Amino acid sequence: MPSLPHVLKKPLLALALGLAACSSEQATTRVDSRPGVNLTRYRTFNFMDAVARNDSAFMGSGSNVFDLKRAVTRELEARGLRQADQPDLWVNIALVTQQRVQTREANFRTDGAPYYIGQRNYHWQANDIPVGTYQEGTATIDLVDATRKELVWQGTTTAILSRTPSRSAKQIDKGVEDVFARFPVPAR
Repeated sequence: MPSLPHVLKKPLLALALGLAACSSEQATTRVDSRPGVNLTRYRTFNFMDAVARNDSAFMGSGSNVFDLKRAVTRELEARGLRQADQPDLWVNIALVTQQRVQTREANFRTDGAPYYIGQRNYHWQANDIPVGTYQEGTATIDLVDATRKELVWQGTTTAILSRTPSRSAKQIDKGVEDVFARFPVPAR
């Protein structure tokens, strides 16, 4: 197979890097299962945090924990599990949000000429320039065997969340749906 001419290598590299940068808005999803565990044998679930804390403390906090709980419930029920007081599986959920700063690198062609300070002492610094902020959310879903108290499955998803509550809820739904698309028990 003939090699690409040197002239074409740089544009192809730039295209590949550009496509990789564009994919940063996609959610990052990971799942992990305990080897040898048959997840089809579980019939019931409940949330660990229902016993550990008072949900009313989170009302109106903007934490989106209720959207996460609703989405996880929907996905587990779609797989034939039902919520119960004495469950086979405990569900432990966590949602961590973090403000991030979006930046761009300074460019001497668009940001002005290099500074001139005294004789032959001019320089250009390529600094990151803040252009905005956004909220990144990471949701973690742990399924724990209630009898053995062992983690049997974990799913994690990270995505940029909208500042609008209704859009943020849809993004959480999509992230949880993506996590459970990799769950060993398919939806019915």
